[in-house]
Amino acid sequence: MGAAWCSSLSYPWEQGLYVGGIETVKVNLTLRIYSNKWHVYAGLAILNPSARTQIDQYAKSATELYKLMLKGHEGERELRGRIEWARQTVFGDSEDRRPILLSEDILDKFSLAPTPSTHTRPLPRSPTSLTASPTQPFALRQKANSHLSLLAMADCWAHLQIQPFVHLSLAATPIFRLFLGVAEHLFRNPTLLESAIRSALSDTWHRADDLEFVVAARGWSQCVSFGSFDLYRRRFEGTRAFFEGRFAEANVLGGEMIKAIMESEVRREDGEDS
Repeated sequence: MGAAWCSSLSYPWEQGLYVGGIETVKVNLTLRIYSNKWHVYAGLAILNPSARTQIDQYAKSATELYKLMLKGHEGERELRGRIEWARQTVFGDSEDRRPILLSEDILDKFSLAPTPSTHTRPLPRSPTSLTASPTQPFALRQKANSHLSLLAMADCWAHLQIQPFVHLSLAATPIFRLFLGVAEHLFRNPTLLESAIRSALSDTWHRADDLEFVVAARGWSQCVSFGSFDLYRRRFEGTRAFFEGRFAEANVLGGEMIKAIMESEVRREDGEDS
C-alpha cells in the first residue's frame, strides 16, 4: 500500500478517499512500518524461505483477483467463489472467538483523516457506498472499495494452507495482530464483504489505485526474489521518504490504537480463560 501511494504521489486519507474503520488500520499499519528502519524487515523477507514463498503468493493472489475484478459481471461467479473459499478456509472456524479489532466507532478515533472543521464538502457517492448519511462528518464517511489488499491476504493464506489464528496463539507481534484483525474484520462481516465484492466488480473510481497496488505487490515480490539487501533498502527508503512528514502524528495515534486493541485482547483472553 505504501509503495502504491508513493507511486501515485498521494495521501488518500487526506483527500477523503480512504477513511474510517478498516482504512484507519490500513493507514496506521503502513505508516508504522515505514517509520521503522529498512533492515527491520529486510532480513525477515530475504533470509526466510517461507517469507519468500508467502510474498510471491501474495503478489499472485493480488494479480489474479484484480484480473477477475476487471472482468466485471463476467467474472463475478469466479470471484465470489474464490473469496468464499478463502473465507471458509481461513476464517470458517473462528466464529466462536471474539474479533481482534475494536468497533469501527472506536477505530475512527485513531484516524488521520481531516476533521469536519477542516473539510466540510460532501464526498462523491458510489452505488455501493456504505456512507450512512449526508450529514455524517467528513472524516468518518466511508466509500466502498474493493479492499484488494485484504482479499489477497486471505487468498494467500488459503492457497498456502496457513492458519493465522494458530500463529496468533503461538506468537504474534502487534503488527501481525493488526494484519489478521483487519482481514478478520472484513471477512467476518457479511455486509462489509458483500460491499467490497460489489465495489470490486462495479465501481471504477478505485481501479487506478488497485492497479498501483498490484504493481507494487509484484515489485516487492521481485525485489525479495533477487535477494539483494541494497535493492530492498533503496526501494524501502525511497517510499519512506515520501511519508516521513506524517510519521510523528501517525506513531502517536497508531501507538494508542495498538494499546487499545491489546488491552481489549487481554480482556478477551481473560474472559475466555475464566
